[in-house]
Amino acid sequence: MDFYQKIKEKFCQLIKEDDVWSSQINVVNIRPLTPQEAIGNPERDDFPLLKGKEVMIQADFRGSRGQAFTDMPGNYSGTLREIFEMPLIDNFQRAIFTASINAVLRYFKFISKTVHCRDKEPGECADHLKDYIQERFDHPRIAFIGLQPAMISALRHNFEIRVVDLDIDNIGKRKAGVLIESVSKTKEILSWGDIVLATGTTVVNNTLTSLLIEKPIIFYGVTIAGVAYLKGYEQYCFCSH
Repeated sequence: MDFYQKIKEKFCQLIKEDDVWSSQINVVNIRPLTPQEAIGNPERDDFPLLKGKEVMIQADFRGSRGQAFTDMPGNYSGTLREIFEMPLIDNFQRAIFTASINAVLRYFKFISKTVHCRDKEPGECADHLKDYIQERFDHPRIAFIGLQPAMISALRHNFEIRVVDLDIDNIGKRKAGVLIESVSKTKEILSWGDIVLATGTTVVNNTLTSLLIEKPIIFYGVTIAGVAYLKGYEQYCFCSH
């Protein structure tokens, strides 16, 4: 069965009320956020959100917010049923689907970490991650999927780390002191690492399942919140709201 179909089935087992699915009152409204809305004024200026490479979209369901990163942002309004009937063939549709799941599951209090941290919090999150990894795994080699400069900067002094990223402008360059490698090296780096730290945006760009190997994997960020809950994945998002 398709990965996203399994997510839909898990979700439907939890959310069964007819009015949630069909009433036009219960519309999921989605729009892109400006960098200021999404992350505020962080201490670093190299976050992808600030460079325009990725945009945070936000779904609002009955006042509960759910967010998701995507490189294909846009506005959308529709019922939950309409969203679940979309084919999910591109990053725009998958981002709508993911943000909506986050908003609805938050409304029903299944999850909480669905809104991105702001201002000084991204740095605090990265600093805490260093201790979190050490307490859990001692000194593992980290296969890091997706550039997150604050986290990489915090981890590089304590752990061996290799990083892959989709953005061709980053590949072959050093970011936060670490060489950024091509996604063509992903399989090699997964094999090399003791643990995997991966951006939750992989659920939007349809690369998540390729990372599910027989090693501990931690997904970071708000995007993955709902899917992590439904699939039993570990989500790290220390300062999210």
